[in-house]
Amino acid sequence: MSTAPSAVVTRAATAETLAHAQHSVMTLLADASATGGALSVTRSTFPDGGDGAPPHFHTGAAESLFVIAGRLQVLTGDEVVVLEAGDLVSLPAGLPHAFGAAPGADADVLAVFTPAADRFDYYRLLERVTAGEADPAEIPASGERYDNHYVASEAWRRARAGE
Repeated sequence: MSTAPSAVVTRAATAETLAHAQHSVMTLLADASATGGALSVTRSTFPDGGDGAPPHFHTGAAESLFVIAGRLQVLTGDEVVVLEAGDLVSLPAGLPHAFGAAPGADADVLAVFTPAADRFDYYRLLERVTAGEADPAEIPASGERYDNHYVASEAWRRARAGE
């Protein structure tokens, strides 16, 4: 007789939260090790116009962003779009993307990676850098380990500068 897989339940009251730059907060909900590699899920809140992730891409996973509340500005390749509450964008592996709260708005966002590798230690590194406890050079140096490959984007730079 085979054993059915177990459900993954993360309670909001006990989920780990991380303080990131510009007063954003990330809640760690489920990492690949808890889901058998099926997915990794986080929830982030960004204050008015606050930056999320700079331009980057992933080679082994798609990243989907669901806007719970507010407005999220998102780079998708060379295009910048603004998502409203209830909107979803799915970013396939290899597509450069970036995101942050739209100017004049906060954003509450659910991020899902599929398939997933464990990423929570990367988010903990970001918190240590924000707190001055780790060298910012560790972020790009961790690119291969966490499948974050940073790129330049003139479209994103212009959009975030309000040009």
